[in-house]
Amino acid sequence: MATTAVGQRGGVWARWRDLPRPQRLRVGGCAAYLLLLTLLFLQPLIRLTVYAAQSDLDSYILMVPFISGYLLYIERGRYPAMYRSSIAGTVAMGGIAIAALAAGIGWRGSLSINDGLALMALSFMSFVAAGGFLFLGSKWMAAAAFPVAFLVFMVPLPDAAVNWLRIASVRASASAAQLLFSISGVPVSQDGVVLSIPGLTLEVAKECSGIHSSWVLFISSLLTSHLFLRTRWRRIVLVAFVIPLGILRNGFRILVIGLLGVYVGPYMVDSPIHHHGGPLFFALSLIPLFILLWWLWHQEQRLNLAD
Repeated sequence: MATTAVGQRGGVWARWRDLPRPQRLRVGGCAAYLLLLTLLFLQPLIRLTVYAAQSDLDSYILMVPFISGYLLYIERGRYPAMYRSSIAGTVAMGGIAIAALAAGIGWRGSLSINDGLALMALSFMSFVAAGGFLFLGSKWMAAAAFPVAFLVFMVPLPDAAVNWLRIASVRASASAAQLLFSISGVPVSQDGVVLSIPGLTLEVAKECSGIHSSWVLFISSLLTSHLFLRTRWRRIVLVAFVIPLGILRNGFRILVIGLLGVYVGPYMVDSPIHHHGGPLFFALSLIPLFILLWWLWHQEQRLNLAD
């Protein structure tokens, strides 16, 4: 193990030494640029970290830069070693970064904490991308498109998007639960987001929308499809599967709570499975996701062997 690690470090160092001096200067300049950029954005980045750590919705943000860095590392062999500046990419991403920064500063007094941090995070990751285009070029950025684009998940969802997703999720979850109650043989009537079953009335509130779990499930499907699948349409199938899966997971959770309320007692509506059962149902939703992933991956392997 130690020998392998030393060999890998030696290989990386050897590749660095073998680069022409102009290319080494570009890589060094890019590293210095990213360090300076991080120092300039240090205050909003710290605020974003604290906010994400305390948020029920945005806690995943803490993992995003580490996942992106890990992807860049494990896929480093795919990236071209010849670097050339892309002015178009630099200007485009720099323009987005400056516009987001100006909006975040100019509208600071009228923005929520979430939306203000979203603009600052968008500005930061756009400046990161602009530096990639400036120092490494469009070919390198195209090869590293997924790890770099993954940084967009550092940007908290705007309040308007969160509100829209919650409303849509609540309505869809109520309809899914109504269908599941009917399939299970429990008499049910639906009035908007209110479900009536024998001896119990359930209202699907915004707090029960499950958008945190659904959003994390969406991000997980993007990551796993990138790591394990090679054909575009299979990746799309896996990611698209998350939408009905998230709705059914929420509907199933409402079904379980409702059945417990009917057959055990109405007090089960306030039981831990209602207030703290989210991680359990999220884990259950991973099972069909990974089954589909395995099936799509298996089909790819069979086709590759046939070829």
